[in-house]
Amino acid sequence: MKRREFIALLATSALPWTRSAMAQSGRKIARVGVLWHAGSAEEEREYLTVLVKAFADLGYIEGKNIEFLHKYPTEQIDRYPILGKELIDSNVDVIIAVSPAGAVMLKKLTSTILIVFVIMPDPIAAGLVASLSHPGGNLTGLSLLTIDLSGKFLALLKEAVPNLSSVALFVDSQFSIMQRQAVPAYTVATKALGLSFRLVVISAPEAIEPAFAQAQSDHVDGVIVNGPMLFNERARVGASALAHGLPTISFLGETVPYGLLMSYGQDFPDYFRKAAAYADKILRGAKPADLPVEQPTRFKQVINLKAARTLGLTIPSSLLVTADELIE
Repeated sequence: MKRREFIALLATSALPWTRSAMAQSGRKIARVGVLWHAGSAEEEREYLTVLVKAFADLGYIEGKNIEFLHKYPTEQIDRYPILGKELIDSNVDVIIAVSPAGAVMLKKLTSTILIVFVIMPDPIAAGLVASLSHPGGNLTGLSLLTIDLSGKFLALLKEAVPNLSSVALFVDSQFSIMQRQAVPAYTVATKALGLSFRLVVISAPEAIEPAFAQAQSDHVDGVIVNGPMLFNERARVGASALAHGLPTISFLGETVPYGLLMSYGQDFPDYFRKAAAYADKILRGAKPADLPVEQPTRFKQVINLKAARTLGLTIPSSLLVTADELIE
């Protein structure tokens, strides 16, 4: 027997859920549904790769002891219930709900299928769990804790852009929680710093470049981007930001290589690794009701030095020494 095959065999035999959860379902393979938010595996590549590897690191070998059912709603709200029902009807063992919209919809559709949510600003306010420590239902997962990062974002931009006097917040039109929670915070934070502030709602990918063009025309000095659609269109966002000379910041580090100046926020690849760990516990017999919702413990800062040079900015050493990743 080859060493690789031996390791794989050990990993498979080490999973006690093969005698418990799988025995109850009468199957020889675990079925894990994943309800994404983008429209394809390619658009979800950064996180899909992390998620599948995380399962592999836990001993799950695709085609041998696990089967993934990936669904891609293309950020279309009316497709979430359709694809969610498909996963439920497929009798999966657990569903990983990537987006807030997906998790909320699945909560409405089923009280029996076990669900792990990944990117959820406030699971209590969304009605997904009774409390963070005792979820109490068929859902658990990871919370963004609805942390107000407005002050941090503005401080980073102001440090990187010395003459910063006005900022714009670009949000996805379907990301209503950002408008409800962040806009008041940014309004207060910018006023305290003597900055002008405007909200720009982006309704479609085609509106991204014109929004940057208008911001440049209006002499905006920096842009903050937020929302699932803007993540999906990260290449377009980055290209437009550079083309119009606008330093742009996001809370997603995975957007920065595409032309954004920097990011600050939760370590989302780590969120997907932890989501796999939650699913593993459930497959082993744990109940979501008893698995506390995990809150963020660290934040990641990424700076794109190449974008800085294109924008004619010199990143101060005070930012360089605090960055977790520098893109040359």
